[in-house]
Amino acid sequence: MQDDNNDLFANMPSEPARQPAAPEDKAARAPVPAPAAESRPAPVQPEGSGGYDASAIRVLEGLEPVRMRPGMYIGGTDEKALHHLFAEVIDNSMDEAVAGHANFIEVNLDAEGFLTVTDNGRGIPVENHPQMPGKSTLEVILTVLHAGGKFEGKAYETSGGLHGVGVSVVNALSDQLEVEVARNKKLYRQRFSRGKPVGGLEELGDVHNRRGTKVRFHPDPEIFGAHARFDPGRVFRMARSKAYLFGGVEIRWSCDPSLLPEGSETPEKAVFHFPGGLKDYLQATLGKEYTVTREIFAGKSEKSGGHGSLEWAVTWYGGDSLIHSYCNTIPTADGGTHEAGLRIALTKGLKNYAELTQNKRAAAITTDDVMISAVGMLSVFIREPEFVGQTKDKLATVEAQRIVENALRDPFDHYLADNPAEAAKLLEWVIERAEERMRRRKEKEVSRKTAVRKLRLPGKLADCSQNSAEGAELFIVEGDSAGGSAKQARNRANQAILPLRGKILNVASAGREKLSANQQISDLVQALGCGTRSKYRDEDLRYERVIVMTDADVDGAHIASLLITFFYQEMPDLIRGGHLYLAVPPLYRLSQGGKTLYARDDPHREELMRTEFNGRGKVEIGRFKGLGEMLPAQLKETTMDPSKRTLLKVAIDDVDFEGTRTAVDDLMGTKPEARFRFIQERAVFADNLDI
Repeated sequence: MQDDNNDLFANMPSEPARQPAAPEDKAARAPVPAPAAESRPAPVQPEGSGGYDASAIRVLEGLEPVRMRPGMYIGGTDEKALHHLFAEVIDNSMDEAVAGHANFIEVNLDAEGFLTVTDNGRGIPVENHPQMPGKSTLEVILTVLHAGGKFEGKAYETSGGLHGVGVSVVNALSDQLEVEVARNKKLYRQRFSRGKPVGGLEELGDVHNRRGTKVRFHPDPEIFGAHARFDPGRVFRMARSKAYLFGGVEIRWSCDPSLLPEGSETPEKAVFHFPGGLKDYLQATLGKEYTVTREIFAGKSEKSGGHGSLEWAVTWYGGDSLIHSYCNTIPTADGGTHEAGLRIALTKGLKNYAELTQNKRAAAITTDDVMISAVGMLSVFIREPEFVGQTKDKLATVEAQRIVENALRDPFDHYLADNPAEAAKLLEWVIERAEERMRRRKEKEVSRKTAVRKLRLPGKLADCSQNSAEGAELFIVEGDSAGGSAKQARNRANQAILPLRGKILNVASAGREKLSANQQISDLVQALGCGTRSKYRDEDLRYERVIVMTDADVDGAHIASLLITFFYQEMPDLIRGGHLYLAVPPLYRLSQGGKTLYARDDPHREELMRTEFNGRGKVEIGRFKGLGEMLPAQLKETTMDPSKRTLLKVAIDDVDFEGTRTAVDDLMGTKPEARFRFIQERAVFADNLDI
């Protein structure tokens, strides 16, 4: 759930996502036995191989993969990725705190740009590692990918780290890193540079009033750039967020005053401790905001019977829905199964209360009506969580939904029963939201029927038969040939087709007069019915989804980019409303016997050849030159059927809106020198070029 523009949570941390590493390719390292000398064939250089032989294969050792491809591990080398290094280090300390072995964490940012994180946990083990004789466990953890104490659940019952790559990645991407460990009343230290030890493990002597781990590191300018620095405000917010996610830890913040500009809201020193957890933080954040009920619905559920534990704080107010969720203290910006459990529990609870009080108006309420003005926080702790993709932005653990739903069911029933006046007020509030939703829907249906009667719709538009915009889809296709196939493949009830002839006008480089005189753009605006720029009205949009469907080639990509530029400039709120999508048609059709599969592109084709087809018969491979060449049944099966297709949602980065606008102007505008500069600056990141 994105809330970057909402003032209520303006100070909420925006922590970078944690990304696991790709597994090491052990097959590339395994020795291959050579054939006997008498049977060994003479080496043959394949025609057109271009010197591609065994010597061209490089095996990366140790932490080399991290330095060569940092984006695989921290998402890039920008400011967000830089601060991800801090997230990796403090997450290790938080895992110690959540496990009950530490009660404070110190975070210090000094004038030289070094960031130090200290905890009073158990301390990283320093004895020699049994799998790597001669190396301390500390050195193994810092220099070997996938080495950690979170795989078997013996050292940590729940943890934010799962793959054993976090602190070793920080080590690889720091030009200087120093670890101190106070363990068994002795102090140890080891230094590293760019992932490699600088000397061995040192024993510094006895200590009696100290335990835990201290990590001091400096990001490598070779990776992040000579001017890359930690932002004190961002580090401050990230550190504070950890304190309210676990009330049992105190986080002590300090920053060199020279790093804080005059008038900065970031303090030089601060101590974070929220014994009331999420409820305290939500109350402080809401301040004087109007809330429907006086009491926040909050509580904790401790782990029992091997199931997960959680904490929650939810209330309802006059703004839009804002639910911030976390799993094992890792922010899940896109929600997931734990948020689904919260939504279901609250909806069922309110509906049950309505039945008890015989309120028949509540029969129409949906989960969206309950959550539309809910604001709250949810933090779960579970073993071996599963996430969607590598970014950990969305929790996928099925069990999490059941854990949250069961944990909230009884407490929410008691919350409503113990406060009947407040419960009645909340129920009435939600019913009003439901009635408003139904009223808007009816008005939209009426206005759409009126618009259909009054609008002079484009002649090429094959409209759908339903009157409501809800569930309706408009496919914008290139050319009459593709339009003919799409018209036969569509579901006439809710899918409309608008063919365009060739490439539309580049609106970024055209004046208003040229824009208004263009017939294709006029047809498109007419078909949508919602107006442009300041006259845009989302409620007048005639379709819930607008889907750009172009050929899977360079020309198709160019047409798609021109259409996206049009929507970005003329109807940005259509994109913000989540209405614009790109279809993903296949490039290849693969057949063997009675088996037929479709491939998006060359890598997907190769993957299907390896995994889906046996070697017993020839695989027929057909390449589609365009959508117009596809049979209607093929187009429906691969690209238009909601149960089988893939759609890409187009979104605007509102956090860096000006940066996005500048990029569009540079690439699509009238100044060739700006386009040339844009390409030059980013050419180093390009790969898979078709040249």
